[in-house]
Amino acid sequence: MLSTPRTTVRIEPQRMLQSIHASADWVGLRVVKTTETLRGVRDQKPKANGSQVRYGAMVEVLVDGQIGYGATVDLSTKGLQAAADAAILQAHAAAAWGLYPFTEQIRPVVKGNQITAPERALDSLSPKEINDLLIRICYTLKLSDQIIQTSATAIATQRETWFASSNGSDAYQSSASVVMDYEATAKEGLVTQRRGANGWFARAYQGGWEWLLTPQLWEEVQRTGEQAIELLTAPECPSDTRTLVLAPDQMMLQLHESVGHPLELDRILGDERNYAGGSFVQPKDFGHLTYGSPLMNVTFDPTVQGELASYGSDDTGVTARREHLVKDGVLQRGLGSVESQLRSGLPGVANARACSWNRPPIDRMANINLEPGETSFKDMISKIEKGVFMQANSSWSIDDQRYKFQFGCEYAQLIENGEITQTVRNPNYRSTTSDFWQSLSQVGDRSTWEMFGTPVCGKGEPNQIIWVGHASPVCAFDNIEVFGGGE
Repeated sequence: MLSTPRTTVRIEPQRMLQSIHASADWVGLRVVKTTETLRGVRDQKPKANGSQVRYGAMVEVLVDGQIGYGATVDLSTKGLQAAADAAILQAHAAAAWGLYPFTEQIRPVVKGNQITAPERALDSLSPKEINDLLIRICYTLKLSDQIIQTSATAIATQRETWFASSNGSDAYQSSASVVMDYEATAKEGLVTQRRGANGWFARAYQGGWEWLLTPQLWEEVQRTGEQAIELLTAPECPSDTRTLVLAPDQMMLQLHESVGHPLELDRILGDERNYAGGSFVQPKDFGHLTYGSPLMNVTFDPTVQGELASYGSDDTGVTARREHLVKDGVLQRGLGSVESQLRSGLPGVANARACSWNRPPIDRMANINLEPGETSFKDMISKIEKGVFMQANSSWSIDDQRYKFQFGCEYAQLIENGEITQTVRNPNYRSTTSDFWQSLSQVGDRSTWEMFGTPVCGKGEPNQIIWVGHASPVCAFDNIEVFGGGE
């Protein structure tokens, strides 16, 4: 859907804020402009070509200790005033049901600009050049008639945010992002296998076309097609208990589902229970719960260059900083905004994020990373007598408390007596969050560390789809139940 302001105006957030007359303890104005272009090719034929602009403002007010919101695409004085009036009515209505009385201290003063410029600008490639590149990817994936379908997609996004508040905030942030995906589906008889680029839309980064046009691109595309064909004759993954080694592109999903979501403070407080679920983590667990083995060190870090969810401050103006969520296996802090921190009395992070101009910021993941250890990949494999190395997520299922899960991968190789041997297909594994992370026995060094992301993390009512980054080294977990596609 194309959204544009009814009145063309120059974005001067402080001037726009001063035009609003509101009987409120605090007023904030967040203007967001997002330009997104999607190009997609299937079987060497274009299937999607288009751009959209989403552009509007959110007015936030604090009245009688409660927060109200009003959104508009009309950036004129009249439009902004109408949004402020709606926000004030909402705050008054909430006052009778307020869980916690807030003050303007929940909104710090933030000033300055943060502009993340890509190495290769998003407009440096024409639509034809992007489509030609995607067509060539599909052509390269089509290694034989066994490849029955190929596809390639590229999404480029430019996001700008202006933020001003009645207590002096005046800030601007701008960033570019690219997401790319390609896959090959192979078929022989009754067997069908899919192999993609590190899982569905996992190659998602903050920056420009330099993330797609890498020296390794064509080697990786070729290998993807080869592995899709290889899986057709591979045996099923065995069903037993063994050491599980996960590549960073599967660790991304593991971190997201079994660390990121259960540590969101609004879930723990019960706010998300109706829609996205709760969490097995309790408020009393912070600072005490042994979440994983002593090798487990997970950080919230919106400062990593190139990672998808990096920013200078969140959508309420809180400065972004690197913080340990889990340190040496012990739970330290949650993923909670200032509001959630005050309500729960727990430490949080700068993670109040909104997906668009017409959504209020809520507790969201940003970059959730597992810190590297000291073991090389070669040394890790050499220590394993009976294991399986899995790559790239293909399926996921986890209960609404983020505790019991079952995940599937695209590609796997057996590990026997310290060596990687044959390829197996349809690999899956299951466990519980606590048992799984406490079984973490080896963490790869920096040479095994890779960065990925997801552009489709959903949460909230009304729903918000937001972009999240994850980075991890290769990791090994002992005594994990694995199984093939027949179970």
